[in-house]
Amino acid sequence: MASWERSHFPPTPHVGRRSLPGVAVRTERRTTRIRPIIRLVTALAALIGAVVLGALSPVSAQAGTKAPSAAAAAAATGLHISNGRLVEGNGNDFVMRGVNHAYTWYTGQTQSLADIKALGANSVRIVLSDGHRWTKTSPAEVASLISQCKSLRLICVLEVHDTTGYGEDSAAGTLDEAADYWITLKDVLAGQENYVIINIGNEPWGNTDPAGWTAPTIAAVQKLRAAGFQHTIMVDAPNWGQDWQGVMRANAQSVYNADTTGNLIFSIHMYSVFDTAQEITDYLNAFVTAKLPILIGEFGGPADQYGDPDEDTMMADAQSLKLGYLAWSWSGNTDPILDLAINFDRNQLSAWGQRIFNGVNGIAQTAKEATVYGGGSTGDTQAPTTPGTPAASAVTATSATLGWTAATDNVGVTGYDVVRVDGTTETAAGASATTTAAITGLTPNTAYTFAVYARDAAGNRSSRSATVSVTTAKAPAVGCSVAYRVTGSWPGGFQGDITIRNTGATAISGWTLGFSFADGQTVANMWGATAAQTGTTVSVAPAPYTSVIPAAGSVSLGFIGTSGSANSVPTAFTLNGSACTLG
Repeated sequence: MASWERSHFPPTPHVGRRSLPGVAVRTERRTTRIRPIIRLVTALAALIGAVVLGALSPVSAQAGTKAPSAAAAAAATGLHISNGRLVEGNGNDFVMRGVNHAYTWYTGQTQSLADIKALGANSVRIVLSDGHRWTKTSPAEVASLISQCKSLRLICVLEVHDTTGYGEDSAAGTLDEAADYWITLKDVLAGQENYVIINIGNEPWGNTDPAGWTAPTIAAVQKLRAAGFQHTIMVDAPNWGQDWQGVMRANAQSVYNADTTGNLIFSIHMYSVFDTAQEITDYLNAFVTAKLPILIGEFGGPADQYGDPDEDTMMADAQSLKLGYLAWSWSGNTDPILDLAINFDRNQLSAWGQRIFNGVNGIAQTAKEATVYGGGSTGDTQAPTTPGTPAASAVTATSATLGWTAATDNVGVTGYDVVRVDGTTETAAGASATTTAAITGLTPNTAYTFAVYARDAAGNRSSRSATVSVTTAKAPAVGCSVAYRVTGSWPGGFQGDITIRNTGATAISGWTLGFSFADGQTVANMWGATAAQTGTTVSVAPAPYTSVIPAAGSVSLGFIGTSGSANSVPTAFTLNGSACTLG
C-alpha cells in the first residue's frame, strides 16, 4: 500500500513510510547525504540492467517473445486490454480516476464507497486480506463490496495487501498465496469482468533482491489464468511498488507476454522516489511507447524529509497520456497527512483531499463514469446550461470559497470547473462535483477574477459563467516564535529543521516566514513548505497542509541546505512581517 510513503534509500530503505493500524513501520533515520549517492546508484542499476537486458525501456524485451494472439484479444470480455490501453467490453477507453480505501482495517466504514463516488470518482481500489497477515476478507464480504461498487456505478479494483514488501518484510505473504486466495473467490468473481479488476498482491517485493519479482509475478498470473479467470489482472512493481531499480520497467514485456489473454495492466506506486517531473514523465512514457498498459495505482503528494512527490506532474501526465490514477488513501492512515478525508468524513476533506478531488486535473474535473453504467454515452451532444454567477465568501489572505447557482442538463450535470480569468487567458483554479469550491494557494492582498463552467458525463461543457472579482485579505499580524536547528551536517551541506509556533489566541491561516543566512548558506530542498531565496534572504510559503497554524499550535518544516565551513544559525525571523521570538 501506500499506507505509508516508501523511501528508496538504503540502508534504511523504508524509513518514513506512513502506516495503517497493524502495519509495522521501521523508524530508523537515514542521513541526508545518502540521496545524491542513491541518484548515482539508481542510474548505475538502470544502466547495468539495460546492458543485461539489452535496452533501457520495456520495448527491448519484445525481442524473442511472442505477444498474446489477436484471437485471444478478440475473445476478451468485460474490461480488457487493447493496443496497450484499458478498455471496456464495448471497446471504449476506461481511464480510472479514483482513490484507495483501506477496507480490511476499517470494515465498519460502510459509507466510504458512497462518499468516494459522491465526490466524483469512477473507480476505487479496495484493500483486502488473504488471511496471511490480517483477518481474511470472506467471500461474502467480497461479494458485498462488488455489489456496492456496482450499485454506486464504480469500477472496483480488489487487491490483497498481505504481500506488501515480501522478501524484506518477514511478515509478508507470497504472490502464490495471494493467487490461491483469489481462486477461493472464483465463484464470487465469475461474471464480474465488466466491473472488477484483480490486483493480485500489493507491492509484492521490497528492496531485497527485487529482481526476484519477475518469476513469481508470471507464475501467479498464469496460475489464475489456468484456474479460468478472464478478468483484467493488475500487477504491482517491486521496491515497495516504486520500481526505483527498474525491474518492472525492464521485464514488463516478458511478464505481459506470459499472460495468454493479454489482459494485464501494470501498476506503479509513486511517492518520494518520483520527486521530479522528468522521472515521472520518463517512466510513464516508457510503457506508453511500448504499448504496455500502466496506471498509477497509488500516489501521494505531501512532502516529508525523504522528498517531495511531484503530484502535479503525476496528475498532469496521467491526464495527457490518458492513464488512470488512484490516490492513497481515503482515510484512516496512522499518519493522517495522507488522509484524503478527515475521520472518514467527506465534508472534511484535507488539503490533500481537496487537491485530489477538486484540484487541477483532479477527479471532479477529469473522471468519466464507465459506459457499462451508462456514462460517456456518445449520443449526448447537448451541453449543460450556463452556471450562475459565482459569489465569493470566506475570503482570507490565501483562500476563498465560491458558490453559484446550479446548471441543468438533459442527462445530468456531473461537475463544475473553476477558472481564473486574466484578460483573454484562463487558468484552471479548481473543480467541484457540487455548486461550491474552495480555492486555495492565493497570494495575500491580491485581486483575482474567477468564472465557472458546467460539464456532463459525455464531456459536453457549458458556456462560461459571468465572472466574480475577489481581493484576498492582507496577511494578518501575528504572535509567533521560531525554533531553528541543524539536525545533521557533512562537508558542503546540512539538514535543518524549523518549528513555527503560533503564540496568539487565533489560528493563522496563510503565512510567509522570512529570515536571512549570514554565511552564504542556501536552501536546496524543503518539505512542508516552499522556499524562495534571493541572495541571503529566504522567504518561505506553506504547503497546503501546513498553511494553518492553530492557536497555541505549531507546524514543522525541514530542509536540505548547502554551506561552507561556517554555518551559523539565523538570528531573526518574521511571520507575515511580524517579528517572532526565538526558541
